[in-house]
Amino acid sequence: MSNRNNQANKQAARERLRAERERQAKKDKVRRQLTVGGAIVAVLAVAGGIGVMVANSGGDDGGGAAAAAGDSKVWAKAAKAKLVKPANTSGDKGTTLVVGKPDAKNTLELFEDPRCPGCANFEQNVGETVRKDIKAGKYKAHFHLATFLDANLKGTGSKNALSALGASLNVSPDAFLSYKEALYSKEFHPDEMGPDKFADDSYLIKVADTVPALKGNAAFQKAVEKGTYDRWALEMSDEFNSHKDVQNTPTVKVNGKVIGADGSTGSKVAPTTPEQFTSMVDEAEKS
Repeated sequence: MSNRNNQANKQAARERLRAERERQAKKDKVRRQLTVGGAIVAVLAVAGGIGVMVANSGGDDGGGAAAAAGDSKVWAKAAKAKLVKPANTSGDKGTTLVVGKPDAKNTLELFEDPRCPGCANFEQNVGETVRKDIKAGKYKAHFHLATFLDANLKGTGSKNALSALGASLNVSPDAFLSYKEALYSKEFHPDEMGPDKFADDSYLIKVADTVPALKGNAAFQKAVEKGTYDRWALEMSDEFNSHKDVQNTPTVKVNGKVIGADGSTGSKVAPTTPEQFTSMVDEAEKS
């Protein structure tokens, strides 16, 4: 190889390294600082994942579906649409989403945003344990789902994914749990740097095709494409915002008490391993 070619190869390698460093620097900047409802908030670095601070994300109490819609004209229209509540929900607006045996003595609450990288990490590491515990009747699970990251990262993916989750819940609680697992999986969960894949209905349907109960399910697909549960997604987001004691996602509560390790900001950081999670849940159930 000539010296000229060798030098060209070295230069190309340096350019690739520089580009990768710039890309990583931008990604780190997003992870260090995000904007929620106009407030600058921290991003919690946790072992194996990222937890997003959401303090003050909800705005005023009673902001309603219109506030949850943000500045999207499409979602502003959805906020005024007729509310269609998925099956397997309760409450005036269908925002009580509980899965599990009704007579389970304990209640686990999960607070998540579909686009949250820390929530994806939690689901990939602890999600299987949660699903097994629900099936065994160790506790019933009460889900509170948010869309604040659409404002942080720009886009509408959290709202769109939450609407699709409503369509899966209308099929069955098991379909909901399986679809939620798929959305948070390493294979399908989008990078927080973009693109906003969850904003694309066809992508959400592609993910759903990995869930037996949803694969080729025409009713589910129609609901996703028509936005049948868009208004419900906004109501769910508004319900999440009413929990002022929830400071980051993911947040885990057992019988109303937040569990997790103490974070640098004073909030609890959700457990990141099955062993840690089970130990903390068992301890909370005793108290």
